[in-house]
Amino acid sequence: MSKLCCLFLLLPLAAPAADEAGGSRFAAEFGKHWLAAKDLAIAVAQAMPADGYDFKPNPEEMSFGQQIVHIAQGNYGYCASAAKAKSPFAKPEKIDKESAIKILGESFDYCEAFVSHLTDDQLNESRPRGKTSYSVRELLLGVQTHMAHHRGQAEVYLRVKGIKPPDYNF
Repeated sequence: MSKLCCLFLLLPLAAPAADEAGGSRFAAEFGKHWLAAKDLAIAVAQAMPADGYDFKPNPEEMSFGQQIVHIAQGNYGYCASAAKAKSPFAKPEKIDKESAIKILGESFDYCEAFVSHLTDDQLNESRPRGKTSYSVRELLLGVQTHMAHHRGQAEVYLRVKGIKPPDYNF
C-alpha cells in the first residue's frame, strides 16, 4: 500500500472529535442543523398572518398557532429530558402570533444552549422518558424529528391558505 493511501486511511483518526468549545462533533453538527431549523420554523410562523393563527384545515386538527406552540412544547420537553431537568415550558394564556413566535424561538435557544457543550460520553448517557430510556443522542434526534413533523404540518396550513412557505436554507 502506498504512503498516500495510508495517509487517507488515517485522516479520519486525525480529525478532531470535538469543536473548540469541548463539545462532541455530533453536538456541533446538530447545532448547525438546529439553528437552520430554528430560522425556518420562525419564518414559517411569521408567514402566517395574525388572523390565521386560529385556522384549522379540519376540526380535529390543532390550529396553526397550536402547532407552533406544540413545537415549542416538544422542544422544551425533549431537551429537558436530555438535560435531566424540569421543562420550563409554560403555555401562553392566549395563542396569538406574537406569543407563539416568542415561545418558539426561546424553545430553540433552550435546546441549543444545552446541546452545544455535550461530549460524546454525555450523548451516550441514558435518560428516562415515559416508560422507556433513551440516550441523550436519541432524544436529540427525537426532538429534531418531532419539530420537523409539526413544522411540515404548519407549512401545509400555509399552502391551504394560499401562502407559499419559506424556503429551507442549509
